[in-house]
Amino acid sequence: MNDTQGIRVSKLLAERGLCSRREADAYIERGLVFVDGKRVTELGTRAAPDAVITLAAEARANQAKQATVLLHKPIGFVSGQAEDGHQAAMSLILAKTQAAGETQRFQPSLLRGMAPAGRLDIESTGLLVLTQDGRVARQLIGDDSRVEKEYLVRVDGSLDLRGLALLNHGLELDGRKLRPAKVAWANPDQLRFVLTEGRKRQIRRMCELVGLRVTGLKRVRIGRVRLGELPLGQWRFLREAERF
Repeated sequence: MNDTQGIRVSKLLAERGLCSRREADAYIERGLVFVDGKRVTELGTRAAPDAVITLAAEARANQAKQATVLLHKPIGFVSGQAEDGHQAAMSLILAKTQAAGETQRFQPSLLRGMAPAGRLDIESTGLLVLTQDGRVARQLIGDDSRVEKEYLVRVDGSLDLRGLALLNHGLELDGRKLRPAKVAWANPDQLRFVLTEGRKRQIRRMCELVGLRVTGLKRVRIGRVRLGELPLGQWRFLREAERF
């Protein structure tokens, strides 16, 4: 197929969840990608949308080594790069902060290429995923991601039925409508939010639009993975049987 037809192989690999676009380019350069049984080595190569694309054993073995960890982020840490004097959540991924009872132990190589898969603002606590695996990152924060994120949100102010209905569906931020959410009272002063998107400070801004002030926010679940009993400020590896 010529250069003007088809879809880039790197894009197809990412769309099929085989690896990230960045990883796909690296694998192509190393000759570790096959399209309909033929090795591909040139970046920008295109293929038919229904082409059979596979990764060489070396690439699959490399992916198997890529780690994903779950951190119970405390307030005062930023999800991404350190800024304004605040430490990055990554700085908590240390041997001494690993949760007790795990068989796989911390190694310095764990930090190589690791990045947060999503945001949790500096004033919020709870589950933060950090990963070396582009497939996990795309699943959680890709443009087409629909993975649920669940939060417990402590609020001040009064909320009537209309306001609760708006939180579930009907609000917009920055001129764009929000996806439908699931919002209900968890107890008299805490709301449970389940979202499938992660706009900047979304829950706090949603609450402001209906006259509420957030006084506490904790993420307790991403997809099928729960924060559970993971202690504040500690982390653990994503278990082999766990899937988002």
